[in-house]
Amino acid sequence: MNEEFLYDVIIIGGGPAGLSAAIYASRAKLKTIILDKSPFSGALAYTNRIENYPGLKPISGIELLNILRKQAINFGAEYFEIQVVGVDFKVEPKKIFTLSGTYNAKAVIIATGSMGRKPTIKGEEEFLGKGVSYCASCDATFFGGKTAAIVGSSMEALEEADAVSKYARKVFIVCPQKELPFSKENQPVLQNEKIEVLTGRSLNAIFGDDVVKGITITDSSNNVTNLNVDGVFIYLHGTKPITDFLEDAFNIAEDGCIEVDREMQTYIDGVFAAGDVICKRVRQAVISASEGSIAALSAERYLYHKKGMLVDWKSKKP
Repeated sequence: MNEEFLYDVIIIGGGPAGLSAAIYASRAKLKTIILDKSPFSGALAYTNRIENYPGLKPISGIELLNILRKQAINFGAEYFEIQVVGVDFKVEPKKIFTLSGTYNAKAVIIATGSMGRKPTIKGEEEFLGKGVSYCASCDATFFGGKTAAIVGSSMEALEEADAVSKYARKVFIVCPQKELPFSKENQPVLQNEKIEVLTGRSLNAIFGDDVVKGITITDSSNNVTNLNVDGVFIYLHGTKPITDFLEDAFNIAEDGCIEVDREMQTYIDGVFAAGDVICKRVRQAVISASEGSIAALSAERYLYHKKGMLVDWKSKKP
């Protein structure tokens, strides 16, 4: 095996949990890499103002993520914007499969958050995998010469529209807002002749037979239109933990979350989880950051067979 692609710790996800884990792991001199689908796709990235993060003045989610990411990289962590599509935890080292190749790890921390969706649109669940997708990077190649719709108004939706346009002959961006928060001047992808933006439209239903044949959308005046498309990529907010890439390689709790103990250890040795992807009641950025830190310290202890965690302070006798 090429040691260049073997890491002490692979962290899947670049939110507050994943980046905090990277800070602690890399600071402990563990060879660490963060595999992040997109710096704009996490729940925190949509937050305009955070006022209760200890030690910081009011800050946007993106600004906080940028600070954490830079800190992790400065400590030596590697960061790659890449989509994880599968894992194999039955072998050693553990394997993480991405769209650009396979990464090997002695320990893994899952910190993918909870921006996944519970199907809420008519036809969404029925046609999942039959034209409905939440990952354009994964499924764009299936739409060569076809027509697709991207539903959403986030930066991630825009990036995914660009990915689909490389294969599809026509791509519609269905935006619930009256206008996209981006201009053609700032985002060259909007100048793509294959892409048409439909603002002020809501997705009501997805229809078809064995596969998707179209969608029903409504404008602000409640005018209903059927749009013929071969696929729908949905990028609307949701709260379901993102665990689809684990597939049958990992047992997920009934609620779709990952169960861990107080040290963020899953039922598989060397596999940890932190942040909004785990089973918990309270979801806050500072809590996720704490869980990520615990996961990294637990990973270090696992790798070096330590009995206790390192601390940043030490009591002194008077």
